[in-house]
Amino acid sequence: MATTALFSRNQWPPLVFLILVIGAGFGFIFQTQPASAGTVPALPNADTIRQGEYLAHMGDCFACHTARGGKPLAGGTPMNTPFGILYSTNITPDRETGIGNYTLAQFIRAMRDGVDRNGNNLFPAMPYPSYAKITDQDLYALYSYLMYGVRPVYQKNRENQIHWPFNIRLGLSLWKWLFLDDRPYRPDPTKSAAWNRGAYIIQGLGHCGSCHTPRGLGLQEKAMDARGPNGRDYLSGATIDSWYAPSLRNPQSLKGIEAFLKTGRNTRSAAFGIMAEVDHFSTQKYTDSDLHAMDVYLKSLVLNPGSSSVPPPANTLSRQKTSSDALFATEGGLGYVQFCASCHQLDGKGVANLFPPLAGNPSLLSRNPLSVVHVILSGSRSAVTAEYPKAFAMPNYGGLTDEELAQIVTFIRTAWGNHAPAVTRDEIGRIRSEISPPPPTPGSYAAPRLAGILKDPDRNEILYGMRLMIETKTLLPKNVGDELTCSSCHLDAGTVAYASPFVGLASQFPSYSSRAGKVIDMADRINGCFLRSMSGRALDKHSKAMSAMVAYMNWMNGGFHRHDAISGRGVGRVSKKLVPDIQKGRKIYRQDCASCHGTHGEGLLDAHGTFVFPPLWGPHSFNIGAGIAKTYTAAAFVKNNMPISHEINTPLGQGGLTDQEAVDVSAYFTHMARPDFPDKIKDWPHGGKPSDSRY
Repeated sequence: MATTALFSRNQWPPLVFLILVIGAGFGFIFQTQPASAGTVPALPNADTIRQGEYLAHMGDCFACHTARGGKPLAGGTPMNTPFGILYSTNITPDRETGIGNYTLAQFIRAMRDGVDRNGNNLFPAMPYPSYAKITDQDLYALYSYLMYGVRPVYQKNRENQIHWPFNIRLGLSLWKWLFLDDRPYRPDPTKSAAWNRGAYIIQGLGHCGSCHTPRGLGLQEKAMDARGPNGRDYLSGATIDSWYAPSLRNPQSLKGIEAFLKTGRNTRSAAFGIMAEVDHFSTQKYTDSDLHAMDVYLKSLVLNPGSSSVPPPANTLSRQKTSSDALFATEGGLGYVQFCASCHQLDGKGVANLFPPLAGNPSLLSRNPLSVVHVILSGSRSAVTAEYPKAFAMPNYGGLTDEELAQIVTFIRTAWGNHAPAVTRDEIGRIRSEISPPPPTPGSYAAPRLAGILKDPDRNEILYGMRLMIETKTLLPKNVGDELTCSSCHLDAGTVAYASPFVGLASQFPSYSSRAGKVIDMADRINGCFLRSMSGRALDKHSKAMSAMVAYMNWMNGGFHRHDAISGRGVGRVSKKLVPDIQKGRKIYRQDCASCHGTHGEGLLDAHGTFVFPPLWGPHSFNIGAGIAKTYTAAAFVKNNMPISHEINTPLGQGGLTDQEAVDVSAYFTHMARPDFPDKIKDWPHGGKPSDSRY
């Protein structure tokens, strides 16, 4: 759930302690009294309740007041602060545990002044400094919805775990006296209706400044709008709960802002972290006219030259060419190839509507690298919206070392025309130490590192062999007859466990192949893939390309010998006793596979007509002689490796299907029409044909 935490961990000043201690005494002198009951408003009509529901989404009430797996608005969501943990409260109309006994006057006082029904000061984790700007009419509509449009839920509020003296609520009296302006929004008559509507939303219910405005010594927002002496700080970017909320005064951040708020993504970026939850619970519900009004207001703000979201001039930054020299001949580039390119592509352009581009991505271009490092260390999920109902996960890469991550992050911040400062190993380590819950332990991910090729004296040949595995169709167009590459099955250039990895494979050859009925060597095995999985032509065994591919296989072998146990070898196993259900398989395919491989198994093309994800059936897919054409081999591969970006785990966020589901969906796509394999009559000359062979 979204937890709009008030302050960033490890960044609060001692002045707050002093304010609260003095404020405790101040509060005893001017102790807040409970609000009078007031008159009971007339029963609202249906239109008012509907408007109140819209305002509840606009104010992000559902995100903060609905615990994960809990009932809507019943509270219990934990919010981490430097002073301890706050739990959101029950705001359903239950009379015993919720707000069912609040009068309209008491509700307005809570929203504008941060005082509950019993006269207790509320912690400003509830953004009442922003909510104070809401008009009386909108507060009445919101109150009407919460009282008459929400089902009461009996759920007691959890006790906050706030450290002394910050748990002394009376101390908040001085804080509010110093920093709270409880006057409603005042329209600017010199501005348009759209500008005023946008300002009202952003400054008020939208409370954008809670995250995007830096905090002062008292941990107050430095400005609540763009006016006054501190107005330049408003929405200029801020650190919050180990994320960096970028400046909203930077024109680069505002391109496509309406689509970003409505759908969770645009052509340049996708929401992640806290913002993905804001999109899901709140902004996707906004009307188009309100989104346009916000756009009008934000674009009117003067760019703040001091904003840490705006990179310094390009000539002061490190530069790196976006070429094969940078991508395949630097440690950061090879790290990107191994861990990022499957989704974000070699050219950094991503995949439309699935994986955001990294080239020109505003989040990457921020001078402050906190958010990009945070999401790489911990992973995240895309926003679930009406336009994009399927969430895609960004796997966590905290298992890589700080040095590896510094190289990769620096590469993506300086490649494809990006110009942003390099990130150091120490910065990665500092950010890692601040994140809660902590990401995986550095160095805990075990897999061969492509970057290690650079240390080998035969690196040029090995790198060429690696590129042939990744760019097979591009580099060997005469030998590939379909739209697959070696990495279509041997994921991340053969480095992923149970995805037919190349680790230790060279040590197993020469060996007897029952399918061929004879002893074959590594070159024969490679050519088998060209003929079957890629429906193409065999390479000359003495060609430069074959020598390079064998060299890469030998490098990937590591120190393994023929009879060594090799962890993660092959694709794993799924029991052949499981009986496939084709109808269920069709449903699983449409739900979990079609987004990448196409509704009709046709694969996915980029804007230039190049396949980014391969077809699974049809004339451009693997033929019936491929190993992956066998139902239970395919099921084992799918079980361990598909769908990608389904979970937040290294390396590809893959997995999530049961053995039965993997068998069902594999039986569905493997039995679709696909090319023939003319030499099938030569297979298994001495017997041993698998029961799930297609011929």
